[in-house]
Amino acid sequence: MNINAPRSAPSTGSPASSALARARRLNAVAAVVAAAGLAAVLAAAALWVVRQPALRVSAIRIEGDFARNSASAVNAQVIPQLAGNFFAVDLQQARRAFEDQPWVRRAVVRRMFPNQLLVRLEEHQPVALWAGEGAADRLVNVQGEVFRANPGDVEDDDLPTLQGPSGSAPQVLAMFRQLVPVIAAMNTRIDSLALSPRGSWQADLNNGVHLELGRGDAAALGERCARFVRTIGQVTQRYQSRLLWADLRHQSGYAVRLADVSATASPVRAPSRK
Repeated sequence: MNINAPRSAPSTGSPASSALARARRLNAVAAVVAAAGLAAVLAAAALWVVRQPALRVSAIRIEGDFARNSASAVNAQVIPQLAGNFFAVDLQQARRAFEDQPWVRRAVVRRMFPNQLLVRLEEHQPVALWAGEGAADRLVNVQGEVFRANPGDVEDDDLPTLQGPSGSAPQVLAMFRQLVPVIAAMNTRIDSLALSPRGSWQADLNNGVHLELGRGDAAALGERCARFVRTIGQVTQRYQSRLLWADLRHQSGYAVRLADVSATASPVRAPSRK
């Protein structure tokens, strides 16, 4: 019987293949080093470029409708706050700087090659003074937003005054807009409208009349005011006296105080419609 001797394991590689593997590894390392070096060079070049004074922002072009501001005044306030040249200036920081200016509601800032910034501004459009919490130098715009400005800038606008808890300006403005046409039927207008922390509404008219409107949504208050407006002429004519105060919180009528009547009248019921 022949017994075969065990075969030796095949060689893992020739010297030529080992050299080829080492060469590939060296090439890979060299490629990584070269890429890192190129990135460093490009970064340094970019940093050098953005620091060149020749690339500074030479002009800021401001667009928009200006009623309370001028482009030159806004520019004078914002330019000193901008850091960096055309490429380095932080556009978000620039936007905040513009929106911090009085009367500016919104700003959009973008670059205009080669060395300008284009800024589009939207101004606040005031509709009322705000007398709510933290109300120093505050107004309300058409969106129901409270913003800070000099109330002296709107002295000639004869704006009404709105008041309410913090965050309630949109609600108060919406109620004001709901009641304006109702009260206008009395040939008067609302000078001030206030919402108490407990949710009760009061209004002062420009003829000196104070109204206690009570609680409720716009529909409920609108109905109370409409009932009052339809019938108050009959009351003042009956007593031949000027209205001073009215309480509309009664479910089926209202109470009034007249200039020449010492006692408050009983709730007045609105006449039924036939």
